Amino acid sequence: MKHSNCFLFFSTLKGKYGNLDSTLISYGPCQTPTLGFCVNRHDQIESFKPETFWVIQPQICLPNGKLVVIDWERVRVFDKEVAQLFLNTMHGISKATVTAVGKKEKRKERPLALNTVELMRVASASLGMSPQSAMVIAERLYTQGYISYPRTETTSYPENFDLIGTLRQHSSSSSWGSLVRDLLRDGMQKPRKGTDVGDHPPITPMRTASEMELRGDDWRIYEYITLHFIATLSKDCCYLQTTVSFDIGGETFSLVGKEVLDPGYTQLMTWQAIPAEESMPQMNKGDTCPIKEVKLLERQTSPPDYLTESELITLMEKHGIGTDASIPVHINNISVRNYVTVASGRRLIPTPLGIVLVHGYQKIDAELVLPRMRSAVEEQLNLIAHGHAEYQVSAKRYGRL
Repeated sequence: MKHSNCFLFFSTLKGKYGNLDSTLISYGPCQTPTLGFCVNRHDQIESFKPETFWVIQPQICLPNGKLVVIDWERVRVFDKEVAQLFLNTMHGISKATVTAVGKKEKRKERPLALNTVELMRVASASLGMSPQSAMVIAERLYTQGYISYPRTETTSYPENFDLIGTLRQHSSSSSWGSLVRDLLRDGMQKPRKGTDVGDHPPITPMRTASEMELRGDDWRIYEYITLHFIATLSKDCCYLQTTVSFDIGGETFSLVGKEVLDPGYTQLMTWQAIPAEESMPQMNKGDTCPIKEVKLLERQTSPPDYLTESELITLMEKHGIGTDASIPVHINNISVRNYVTVASGRRLIPTPLGIVLVHGYQKIDAELVLPRMRSAVEEQLNLIAHGHAEYQVSAKRYGRL
């Protein structure tokens, strides 16, 4: 601890950061790897070198009159002359010929019971809220009795949980009551088998509410939690995927369409529904479709985008950085301390100060910003707690921390 405090004091010495906004400099075994993820993505973007490639893109008219672009089997080529040769083989051809039609039934699985990490991911990616704000609202809804305790890692309902009783409470809702009544009449589905980590049950609605009762972001969080709960008891979304292959001058192209057979849970979680525009008219082998135009497009490979909060939460969960309670705190800290800024789409862009900090720590010791440092310490603490660790080995390895 003494060594850690000295290191933190050294980091905060005035005059070390020039004209950077360094009001608050801090190091933490969870906070710093969290910032490290953001800076690593920034470094990938900065070091990326684009490459030019070419794509052949035909536009055809389907039997229903709809104009669509079909995908080249080769995807792309990095030599313009080669691309031009392929394009020349299609010169003068006016129709694309159907060479194969494949159909396969598929399904989108209904969600697992809701835990804290998933709530934060959805709040950031779909509702445009910071994880910290989402959890403040969720805790307020909990204290007011609208939802269950919102901090949990469990995605499996307890055996004695009254699913039908909780579902029945929402049968009179003006927003989703008709879907709930259909579910109660036709029979709800058994929830998917999730994970029980032994803490609190999944997040569920505890009583009904209306948009007049809960306003603004409070309602949006409550609405999502309720829709998610009902969706876990609904059917999977089933659809028929059709893949049509075309030949144009010896080159193969394809088009994929989807036709909904049973919308299932997507009647509630409409943002996951399959759009009607993805359906495809009936086609058979040997059919032809008029070609409206064929383009040779020049494009460039592009770097990855900056991490979103949702993507960062996923990385933190994967690498064991923080807990369901502390993840939003770490993300909020790197923002309010001016290490990152939140851009459009809730993307996290490191500031010059954040970049300098991570690069500086990497020069001192690369492990200071690696996620495995925290997980390794936690693993060793568990061994110590259970009496399975040797004192000399632990002291030699972690004493300097």
